[in-house]
Amino acid sequence: MNQFSYQPVNAPPLLTLPNSTSALVLGIISIASLCCCSIVGFILGIIGLVLGINAVALYKQSPGVYTESSYQNANAGKICSMIGLILSVLSIFIVTIFRASYFAIIKEIIESYSF
Repeated sequence: MNQFSYQPVNAPPLLTLPNSTSALVLGIISIASLCCCSIVGFILGIIGLVLGINAVALYKQSPGVYTESSYQNANAGKICSMIGLILSVLSIFIVTIFRASYFAIIKEIIESYSF
């Protein structure tokens, strides 16, 4: 196999998928934001997932127009956004349960020491 791919002389250059890089960046940030704020990761995960799905659908409509690397970026962004979204929902669920049990314990302590 030849490592170089040749295009005809008059062929237009391949374009990058719109929002493919944005989907990837938002997916990565949604995962990274779990350490400080789950809500931000949830919102960014949804936005990144929508952008990734739209970019992949656009590529599948006309694959000969867009570069393969931009398709891979959109696909990776979609996957990262899904992971960030799932982890954000789990984190929000765990924090909610922890806070509810914490407040129940504090209420019980206050009632046992009521004057």
